[in-house]
Amino acid sequence: MTISNSTEIDSINYKKRFSICSLVTDKSEYTQMLQSFKEAGFNEDNSEFIYANNSDGNKYDGYKGVSRFLDMACGKYIIICHQDILLKFDNIDVLNQRIEEIDKLDNSWAILANAGYKNFNDVALRISDPHGGNRNFTPFPAKVQSVDENFIVIKKSANLTISNDIDGFHLYGTDLCLFASMIGYSSYVIDFHLYHKSAGTCGTNFYEVKQKLIKSYEKKIKIKMLRTPCTMLTLTGSKILNYLLNKKIIYSIKKRYDSFMKKTGQS
Repeated sequence: MTISNSTEIDSINYKKRFSICSLVTDKSEYTQMLQSFKEAGFNEDNSEFIYANNSDGNKYDGYKGVSRFLDMACGKYIIICHQDILLKFDNIDVLNQRIEEIDKLDNSWAILANAGYKNFNDVALRISDPHGGNRNFTPFPAKVQSVDENFIVIKKSANLTISNDIDGFHLYGTDLCLFASMIGYSSYVIDFHLYHKSAGTCGTNFYEVKQKLIKSYEKKIKIKMLRTPCTMLTLTGSKILNYLLNKKIIYSIKKRYDSFMKKTGQS
């Protein structure tokens, strides 16, 4: 094989700039959404449009749907949005401008959205919905811990995934942000104004999904002590514990403990 038969890593070429993905229960409402995207400059030349058909029943919940979107999408940027949004205000040029601004500010971003929370008290929001028109809270862009699911832009090259042990139609935006943070990426709310027909409701299974997300991260965020072919290390979410537990004496104790458990048949 010659070098001409291989692909250089920097030569990856995305087929489209945007992949616009939605879970669809109402095809007429989805058609209205598509028309608004077209009028805002998203077309077959720069975008692909993908939907999960739930019009005859929930074949895809939010987590399975997003997983498929992330896998299938060929765009440089993946937009995951509700079927009931309309791009009445900002267009593709504004979104491209916001992406350019974020690239200069923080090239390690993975998620952009129009609503989220920076912390327990500070909301970041740019939207019109039944709660009010032209709602605009916080200077933008705002770095956030979580985002709402009505409009999410994901950088394809970040290679995000979503939890396989959660299902339902809530909090998958939060799950995406948590995973992005765990692998070193940032999430932001940007100044991209659109109209969302829904005021937002928790739904009947919201608290079930919330408990599933909590249990999922109980397994993901915990003390992990392991050995690789070249070193030993302990991983925690605490700087102090990381300092204390990554001492040679701790590894010596751990090795002796494991040897003892193996000899006594308790490993």
